[in-house]
Amino acid sequence: MKVGFIGLGQMGAGMAANLLRAGHEVTVYNRTRSKTGPLVAQGATLATTIADACRGEAVFTMLADDAAVERVAFDTGGIVQSLHRGAIHISSSTISVALAERLTAAHTDAGQRFVSAPVFGRPDAAAAAKLFVVAAGSPQDVSTVAPLLDAIGQKTFVVSDAPKAANLVKLSGNFLIGSVIESLGEAMALVSKGGVDPHRYLDMLTSTLFGAPIYKTYGALIAGRKFEPAGFAAPLGQKDIRLALAAADDLRVPLPIAGLLRDRFLTLLANGGETLDWSAVGALPAKDAGLPS
Repeated sequence: MKVGFIGLGQMGAGMAANLLRAGHEVTVYNRTRSKTGPLVAQGATLATTIADACRGEAVFTMLADDAAVERVAFDTGGIVQSLHRGAIHISSSTISVALAERLTAAHTDAGQRFVSAPVFGRPDAAAAAKLFVVAAGSPQDVSTVAPLLDAIGQKTFVVSDAPKAANLVKLSGNFLIGSVIESLGEAMALVSKGGVDPHRYLDMLTSTLFGAPIYKTYGALIAGRKFEPAGFAAPLGQKDIRLALAAADDLRVPLPIAGLLRDRFLTLLANGGETLDWSAVGALPAKDAGLPS
């Protein structure tokens, strides 16, 4: 397929590279043009404008937040104005449910199609095409883009005909990850202050009832205090918890743990954690317990 890709950060660069490896014709755009170089060297076409990335059958966006997606989609020369009728915008960004609704309506009005396809996985999974994709949209649209989603991930989960549902699922998942990070940090602070080595503790956890990848990945980061370079920066984690709470407000679903996580992320950011991985939230319980950093 002929596909554009907008947003070549740590996640997007790997995703676009895997589309190329799968044989798709990929046109890449990034606000910082230097990030397009490695992909152009691999055979991608450089787009100098957003409109240039919208000439094919589909265009991906993989951007940091609602504001970035809104600019790319709705500004003059943006996706809604530039995408051909019948072409598909695939949004893999972690955005609000409200923005997904707005994008769905705008593309429908313009005679275009829209699929939400956020992903679970860190940059190493993106590079290895091992992401888990959560897709939602009309069955025909999801079927059309299935070869693209297969190229970036190991499995695609189709959750609804309504694109916004995929964004709700993604936010709920990041809320769960944040909850694991906080609870792991608290448990490790408890045993560490009692004289137990956190690495041995983690080995016991992940060799018994807690063998899930989420415990292995984030437990290792917390135990080793490996928060730089950030695979997923703390401000993005804070943003996702805020968006989960906004969705909960709209649906009238109390999320008391999410409220706690919001405050934990604000504490981390207020104390200089802007450049750290979001797993650094898991170091806060040790600090609260008076353990050395």
